[in-house]
Amino acid sequence: MKNIVLIGASGFVGSAILNEALNRGFHVTAVVRNPEKIKIENENLQVKKADVSSLEEVYNVCKGADAVISAYNPGWDNPNIYNETIKVYLNIIDGVKKAGVNRFLMVGGAGSLFIAPGLRLMDSGEVPEKILPGVRALGSFYLDFLKKEKEIDWVFFSPAADMRSGVRTGRYRLGKDDMIVDKVGNSHISVQDYAAAMIDELEKPVHHQERFTIGY
Repeated sequence: MKNIVLIGASGFVGSAILNEALNRGFHVTAVVRNPEKIKIENENLQVKKADVSSLEEVYNVCKGADAVISAYNPGWDNPNIYNETIKVYLNIIDGVKKAGVNRFLMVGGAGSLFIAPGLRLMDSGEVPEKILPGVRALGSFYLDFLKKEKEIDWVFFSPAADMRSGVRTGRYRLGKDDMIVDKVGNSHISVQDYAAAMIDELEKPVHHQERFTIGY
């Protein structure tokens, strides 16, 4: 599995995944809205401009890939982030299926993780109001749509509640549906370690048609 398509490769999470994949020798087709945002050059990198809200464009860029990773985000300041996230992700799934790619890895959200029995983060009142629509969008897509998807081998990889740029330590814990916290109750991960774990899953698949999560 050497040829991958990375949707949203110029974003915060996408760029970290792009660097990790290239460093491990993958051939990456980086799918972006604005190709000029990709500053790195690598013989294994191909940058393609595409509108992933178009099924045909998703199909065209995914044809021939061994796997698709999506870090798509319509933008945290987008007033229609909830509807666009769900609509576009449904389209991406259809495009991936039409292209005949079986393995799909998605950058998920932390909002649908449980922080206590029966209580998900997005329903706890702890998520800032400004980002709540985007958090709920990813949660809703996973719970209402992706969990019902049986045709392709997907994973929804939820980060810790606090993911920011840091260092790649290679030391972290993985879990399933419960938020991973440290000894003092904080849930955090560097985007570099998140990217490393994503590519680990790509190289040696452990999770199939399920969600998993990460934290220190």
